[in-house]
Amino acid sequence: MDFLTNQNIIFYLLAYLIGSIPFGLILAKVFAKVDIKTQGSGSIGATNVLRVVKQTNPALAKKLGIATVILDALKGTVLILIAKYIFDLSDETLWGMAVLSVLGHCYSIYLGLEGGKGVATGLGVYIALIPIPTLIGAVVWLVFAKVLKISSLSSLLGLIAVVISAILINDGLNVGSNAPMYIIAFIILYKHIPNIIRLVKGEEKKVI
Repeated sequence: MDFLTNQNIIFYLLAYLIGSIPFGLILAKVFAKVDIKTQGSGSIGATNVLRVVKQTNPALAKKLGIATVILDALKGTVLILIAKYIFDLSDETLWGMAVLSVLGHCYSIYLGLEGGKGVATGLGVYIALIPIPTLIGAVVWLVFAKVLKISSLSSLLGLIAVVISAILINDGLNVGSNAPMYIIAFIILYKHIPNIIRLVKGEEKKVI
């Protein structure tokens, strides 16, 4: 029973369960009456919400895409901030929660361990723990998204910018190692392997 009442364990479980909530899928079903798991790329993220809903309702697609990004980011941010400022949990626990939040999004328990690419949720946990590098990465993402209009490539470039900035600015991340940050980056990178293959082949679609 001590296991179930341990504060760290409770927050680890919450991080994964909340991270697993597929907001893009829910929003698209409720407001656009479409199942994004069976259309487009099949991903539950904002890009696929935008791409699928745009076919029938362009105005709604943009709103749902923005809402998906915000909610997917917040599910990574809010719980970590609560754990940090209300329950005063350690940085080690917070980074463990961050990893589990991204894992939840990418391998959702509610979707048979399927999920999204982890970009927005990764942004959410990074902004809570390494805000300055994350803001730098967000600017890089915005610039390349505007210029290239390729969501996956812009996201990966933004991710690389976050990691490089964090190495230069926040050595050790207050836990003596950069490993948690690398694990999150690796999960996101791994989920983008199909996109990377299409990029190499010149087949990755633009978001217009």
